[in-house]
This record gives sequence, structure tokens and C-alpha cells, in this order.
Amino acid sequence: MKSVAKKVIIYSMLGIMQVGMVSSVAAAAPGPLQSSGIVQLDHHDQRDHSDDERRRHDERMRQENERHEREMRRRHYESEREWRERQRREDDRHDRELRDIAAILIGIVIGSASND
Repeated sequence: MKSVAKKVIIYSMLGIMQVGMVSSVAAAAPGPLQSSGIVQLDHHDQRDHSDDERRRHDERMRQENERHEREMRRRHYESEREWRERQRREDDRHDRELRDIAAILIGIVIGSASND
């Protein structure tokens, strides 16, 4: 009985892993409708759009850096341990936010380069 239960568990786990791998590959594969939904804009309109996006990106980056500086300061009621723990959490959150902002900028650069 024990060996049957072990085999069922092992084969179930293998099946779940295969489904997970197939679904991630299917999600990454380009679909037939992705290229047909693209609308081409006038080159001038695209450049203005790109500049607006870059300005928004710069503003978002500036705001995030200001917020991060405020959060990293020690508050008068915090102990040293609480402050260090809050700094660690804030650094992690700040890194995630900067990666998101950078991903947006990379998308803008790729989009503007593909239209030129």
C-alpha cells in the first residue's frame, strides 16, 4: 500500500510539473493575432508620444527617489532594530519599483526604435 501511494504522489507531481512547463511555453509563444492588432501611427505622432512617455518616466523616477529618501530617514520613535528592518523592507520595495520603471523605459526605447 505504501508503494502505491508513493507512486501516485510521484506521478501526480510529475504531471503537474509538465503542465506547468507547457503552460509557460504556451504563454511565451507568439500568437497569430499579436502582429495583426498593431496600428501604425504617423512618425511625428510617435515621436511626440515617445517624448511624453520619457517625461512621465523621468517624473516617476524623481518621485520614487524622493519618496525613498523620506522613508529611509529614521523616525524619532523608532528603535535601531525597527529602523533597520524598515530600511531593509524599503530597499526591497524601492528596487522592485525601479525595475518596473526601467522596464517601462526599455519598452519605450524598443517601441521607438522599431518605428524608425
